[in-house]
Amino acid sequence: MTRRVNVIGVGMTKFAKPGASEEYNVMAAKAIKAALEDAKVPFGEVEQAYAGYVYGDSTCGQRSVYDVGLTGIPVFNVNNNCSTGSTALMLAQQAIAGGLAECVLAVGFEKMEKGALGSKFADRTNPLEWQAGLMSRVQGFNQAPPAAQMFGGAGREYRWKYGTKRETFGKVSEKARKHAANNPYALFNQVLSLEEIMASDEVFDPLTRYQCCPPTCGAAAAILCSDEFAKKHGITKPVWIAAQAMTTDYESSFKEDSMIKMVGYDMAKKCAEKVYEKAGLGPKDVQVVELHDCFTANEILTYEALGLCPEGGAEKFIADGDNTYGGKYVTNPSGGLLSKGHPLGATGLAQCTELVWQLRGTADKRQVPNAKVALQHNLGLGGACVVTMYRAD
Repeated sequence: MTRRVNVIGVGMTKFAKPGASEEYNVMAAKAIKAALEDAKVPFGEVEQAYAGYVYGDSTCGQRSVYDVGLTGIPVFNVNNNCSTGSTALMLAQQAIAGGLAECVLAVGFEKMEKGALGSKFADRTNPLEWQAGLMSRVQGFNQAPPAAQMFGGAGREYRWKYGTKRETFGKVSEKARKHAANNPYALFNQVLSLEEIMASDEVFDPLTRYQCCPPTCGAAAAILCSDEFAKKHGITKPVWIAAQAMTTDYESSFKEDSMIKMVGYDMAKKCAEKVYEKAGLGPKDVQVVELHDCFTANEILTYEALGLCPEGGAEKFIADGDNTYGGKYVTNPSGGLLSKGHPLGATGLAQCTELVWQLRGTADKRQVPNAKVALQHNLGLGGACVVTMYRAD
């Protein structure tokens, strides 16, 4: 019998461009302190810490936690590509649910370099070699950044399959910018028109520059606890994790020569199904979603993978405004990765932070009316997908 897990504190830094941020440990410590202050819990009561980052030396998690306090607790360093932050969150959740601890910290951070993502190790097997091999068979390679080729190729396959207009992809970015204009933590706060988005430099058809998330620096953190711990500290009606799951690649990811499946469609679909089954709730019960929009193409695919609209129905879903305020779901009220930014290790915990604020009703101008159930989707190629459902009731 697992125990309920509550999220009693969240915090994050304002995201910044590479070269304009503080050191990773400084950002991480600020996020941790903000989460502790939000939870009104001293660091001495935290029993374990899970620290997520992708680009950094070993034990960066310890260096970050040490700036908050030297209490001797175990610190586990986590790396799961772009789903790193949610992976740290899931490990913390399991520690509470399994009765291993009463109060746990999850923190994610990243100090990134300018330019497209790339491997730091040229002398060993690339963990994305199966993804690259499929892409080579299906569409070949060109000079565009590899991730843009992968997700752009999936977007192209989707267009060919359903006849989707290129402008539909641009509308996802237009929406992201509108949402981010109300987020003081976002990297980009300026609104862009659809015309400006479509006129920006093409990266890989159908993706233009403003349809690709930027390299970003930042940190976010969450404090998780048991019901007993919350009660002891006078915390009433906290946001809690109704269900959480992780999936990795399936045979279909590589054997069907589908770019859509290679970039994680089946991972996301099956992960969401596990969460809905565990929670006893479905997409219709959700009001607000933070999903992994590393590229506009992935947001479109994810609408369908999460069951927010039927397969092939994303264009109508977007045209009807069902992905924003006044529609069926508000997706990425934070501005998402496209506009808030994507510091790899921090992203999953920044999504968590936004959704906790939404469910508390403290998201200011971004607030989704009557938000009671929230859904989070965080994807990393290589691969891993984490889906989390939160409730406030």
